[in-house]
Order: sequence, then C-alpha cells, then structure tokens
Amino acid sequence: MHIVFVLFDNVTQLDFTGPVQFLSRLPGANVHVVTKDGEAVTTDCGFSILPRSGFADCPQADILCVPGGHGVRGAIADTDIIDFVRQQARGANYITSVCTGAFILGAAGLLQGKRATCHWAYTQLLPLFAATHTPARVVRDGNLITAGGVTSGIDFALELIAAIAGEDFAKTIQLALEYDPAPPFGSGSLANSSDETIGNLRSHVYDKAASEMKIAIQKII
Repeated sequence: MHIVFVLFDNVTQLDFTGPVQFLSRLPGANVHVVTKDGEAVTTDCGFSILPRSGFADCPQADILCVPGGHGVRGAIADTDIIDFVRQQARGANYITSVCTGAFILGAAGLLQGKRATCHWAYTQLLPLFAATHTPARVVRDGNLITAGGVTSGIDFALELIAAIAGEDFAKTIQLALEYDPAPPFGSGSLANSSDETIGNLRSHVYDKAASEMKIAIQKII
C-alpha cells in the first residue's frame, strides 16, 4: 500500500507528521514523502524535512495526502506540484488533505461539487473551488477525505485506518500511540472559544493570512 505525502516549502509539519505516524502502521504500508525535486523543504517551525524521493521517482499512490501551511500560497501556483497531485489522484483509492492542503486539491480540480473542510480561518474560501464547506474535523465525500486544521489530521488518519483495516485495528493503533487528548484548555474549536480569543487571533494572524490566500487562489482560477 503506497501512501504518498506531497510536501513543499513552508509546510506545517504537524499536518504531515501527525497522519504519517498513524498511517504508517497500516498493514503493508509503504510511505513515500516526496517533494518536487527530491530536495529538503522548509517547515513553518524553522527546520527542514528530507523527503524520500522526488515526483519523478514516486510510485502511484493508493493513499494521496496533501498537508497545508503558509506555503500553500506558492504551491497552488506551482504547475509541477498541481500536475503531480492531479495525476496521482487519478489512480488513488483515497485522496486526502489536512488543513489548507485542501486548496492544493482544489487547484488540481479535485474539490468541484464536493463537501470538504479545512482550517476554520479559511473555510469561506472553499467555494472558490466549487466545494461546499461542511463544519467537521473530518469530512468524507466518496474517496475524498479532508481534515480541518493541523491536529485534525490525526483524527482523519484514524478514520481512514478504520475504513481500510477495521475499527478494532484503528483502536489498537490509537492505544499504541496513546492518542487520548486531554488538553488543559477547552479552546480548541470556535464553539468552545470566547469571542475575544477568536477576535484577537483573527486580527493578529488569520484576517491577513486568509486575505493573502484568497488573492493567491484568485490568481489561478
């Protein structure tokens, strides 16, 4: 089972490293972390990730996964990345994304008429790709699975493991990796956050980031 993760500069590493830690436990899993030229890419945490190979050496994916990050703005304008994702999607059993990685799928024409999600600060942009936003941490529409922001990727991975190998196996992996979230604060979603917290985050980070993402999308559609 070939599981392909497509990386690019300024990727959010947890969008990728969360799901890969779980999906790599699938029976017969063969993980391929790939970049356009096979060279290392930067992350938004200040370190780099060395891929397994470049696009040219990557086999056909059974599971295709595209993470997000601020680097998505550049990735959607990179025809090599978009063409690779589009080509891989044709033969993949599952086409997936985490966070703003959904917009790379959108740029490849894979969200049209689909229900999807992404990070909460960017969901209003999904209709630009003719997708319908569904408010959930994980949204499945046929063989398309999109996850919300960052940590949602772990939930997506477990749901996919259950679909492929059964719920009992997924539960075993969840226990093995001790995924039992008990955060110190209940502010991990819009529903559980104060208007002040949401407003501050939007004004200091996401209003600008979403505006820049919208401009980047409008240039390619």
